[in-house]
Amino acid sequence: MLNAIPKLLIFVKVLCFLLQVCGSIILGVSIWIRVSKDAQEVNVNYEFHIDSSLFAGVDLLIAVGSIIMVLGFLGCCGAIKESRCMLLLFFIGLLLILILQITGGILGAVYRSQIETSLSKTFQENVKLLQNTTEQAKPFQEEFYKFEKKHQCCGLLNGPADWGKNFNTLIGSNKVCECEEANPSSDLCTYYEGRRVYKTPCSIWIMDYLKDHLLIIMGIAFGLAVIEIIGLGFSMSLYCQIQRK
Repeated sequence: MLNAIPKLLIFVKVLCFLLQVCGSIILGVSIWIRVSKDAQEVNVNYEFHIDSSLFAGVDLLIAVGSIIMVLGFLGCCGAIKESRCMLLLFFIGLLLILILQITGGILGAVYRSQIETSLSKTFQENVKLLQNTTEQAKPFQEEFYKFEKKHQCCGLLNGPADWGKNFNTLIGSNKVCECEEANPSSDLCTYYEGRRVYKTPCSIWIMDYLKDHLLIIMGIAFGLAVIEIIGLGFSMSLYCQIQRK
């Protein structure tokens, strides 16, 4: 039985190294998603006033990535020194992270409909700002116009109709939703009230952005869970072998 310890030490060291690499990747990707320019455009502090809880999963991954890097180092030290205390702390920490991931996944599935409802409500409120003719609404409208121009979309839910009486308003040198492509395809632009405008509502781009990054988060979390489960098994086996020794 004691001959199994050297092999377990190697496995645990390799797994700890993989955890540190995964932790670094998770931390880097999560920070990139959180601070990217596109994220800022749909952030609570920018144009759309979307509830910041939509980015809670990314914030959680930043914390998880940092903790996993520390745990990987702890587990590696425990394996090298054959310290039962370090290995036990490594096991407990890894187990808590795994439980946290599972809990987050369950909560995300349970509250998905509520998040979608909240997002739809936010879009409807912002449509009212687009149709508002007061001076207070102009800063939002100007920022949204820049967003439309950059992402080649128009309005939020119903296309150009979302602008209401402000549809023919000049912002800068152009009118809102103006399709600036020289030879646009029918999928990109359409005609509305005698003007060529972008066809796709901006809410579609926002939803696609959130879904794409959600898939990245889910993929990372799933891959990490597999490594964590293997790490739990090998670290506990090594802990038991050292105890018998």
